[in-house]
Amino acid sequence: MPPTIKELPTLSWQPTSGQAVYDAGGASLTLTAAATVDWSNDALGGPQQHAAAALGFVAPETFSLSAKVVIDGPRTTFDAGALSLWVNPEHWAKLCFEYSPQGETMIVSVVTNGYSDDCNSRPVQGNWTYLRVSRVGPGWVFHASADGQFWEFIRLFRLASDAPVHVGFLAQAPLGESCVARFEEIDLRLEVPEDLRDGS
Repeated sequence: MPPTIKELPTLSWQPTSGQAVYDAGGASLTLTAAATVDWSNDALGGPQQHAAAALGFVAPETFSLSAKVVIDGPRTTFDAGALSLWVNPEHWAKLCFEYSPQGETMIVSVVTNGYSDDCNSRPVQGNWTYLRVSRVGPGWVFHASADGQFWEFIRLFRLASDAPVHVGFLAQAPLGESCVARFEEIDLRLEVPEDLRDGS
């Protein structure tokens, strides 16, 4: 059964069930990815992958969801903790704190409308960062932050579907045995930044 977080709507898994523990005392959510799980609709035509599990809720019409994402211990290529959006296998997106093939931790975003549009944004120093997803009218916005105060604009996009969107938290380990991602300082607000590019 999915954990309960009183500050969030009822949580459920998409597109498959996963492993999660919520520490109410520490206000932290820990997701443990199974081996070799990912979300990918390869733009070069490779097999689709949707075995990673996202824990979340039906997205409100207007909102922002942010969290501090922490990954301790050894990492493997492309493993990540992420904020995720899921409609169906053809329409989804994720904002990742990911480990690159060059051994760097990075902000990476993937937007999928049929095929995945995969974009590396910038390196991150250390084992944590802040991520935020917002819904603004028909669009979605990804931001990242080093301190949870100044938010760097990462991406503005649409998902080409009118169906309900499941927003939440994801852990993936495409080439590894597992990835344990911890989400702290989880903050859901039913409002969005007035200016998407001024750091607010």
